Amino acid sequence: MALPTLPTLLREMVDVPEVIVPKGRWLDLPGRGRTWLTDVPGPTPDAPTVILLHAVGCTGLLTWFPVIPKLSAKYRVVVFDQRWHGRGIVSEHFSIRDCADDVAAVADALDLDRPVVAGYSMGSIVAQRCWRQHPDRFGGLILAATTDHFRTTGTERLFHQGMELGMGALRTLSRSKTITVAAKATTEVLLDPTDTHQWALAEFRSTSSWAVAQAVASLGRHHSTPWLAKIDLPTAVVVTRKDRVLGPERQRGIAALIPGATVHEADCGHAGCVLDHTHFVPAFLEAVDTTMGRRTSRIRAAHPAG
Repeated sequence: MALPTLPTLLREMVDVPEVIVPKGRWLDLPGRGRTWLTDVPGPTPDAPTVILLHAVGCTGLLTWFPVIPKLSAKYRVVVFDQRWHGRGIVSEHFSIRDCADDVAAVADALDLDRPVVAGYSMGSIVAQRCWRQHPDRFGGLILAATTDHFRTTGTERLFHQGMELGMGALRTLSRSKTITVAAKATTEVLLDPTDTHQWALAEFRSTSSWAVAQAVASLGRHHSTPWLAKIDLPTAVVVTRKDRVLGPERQRGIAALIPGATVHEADCGHAGCVLDHTHFVPAFLEAVDTTMGRRTSRIRAAHPAG
């Protein structure tokens, strides 16, 4: 009897929603590189925009494809592969700061008016830095499965220190070749997905382990605690209540530090954006609606009619 293929096993073991994966295109960002972008229109040409930032080791669509159909019923949805992930920007070094500047560059390239930035896990940390580095460019933040810093325990400190030392020793290697090989190996499936499980597997494989390690090392240097209380944008925190990677109390603590932040609880773990999407998506949509409402109120207050 033939052994089942990995996509077949995934179909049997993992509840991956069967959705139509939206098409994407290359977007050139002058002076930065090019990335793979999916731009899904909202119900009207002037619908406000949500920029979705993905988790480490994933791609934009792999993190967010379960939420896009319902989100685009109200809003324009922009999602792209962050640098070193999938078909994201190829550069000599990886840093969360550069990722945040990439988000601003995408917003400028698409001429987006005060978009709300929503990030999951690593993406939520990039979203925090979007405000830190570009405080007047965005209209709101949504932080899902988030944290203000790592290395909070002895185990975390040892892990990130070891990762950082290891990556520092390997920086002389050609990382661009490593990432390009991983991406090219899956291009055919990525461009023509015929099965959601097969497509998801190809998306996952499109980011090399080298890139993931560099990103994790950079995440270990993140520490936003000193300035979270200064965030002055409408902000929502989506707490993944069963999270064993970034505990829910830790996530609620972030919300407590940000003035006026709203909390939206999702009964799922750290990979809930896909693996427990039935619980994550409603909480996330609620967070978006709340943040967009506050964004609209701020705009009207700043520009009263008449």
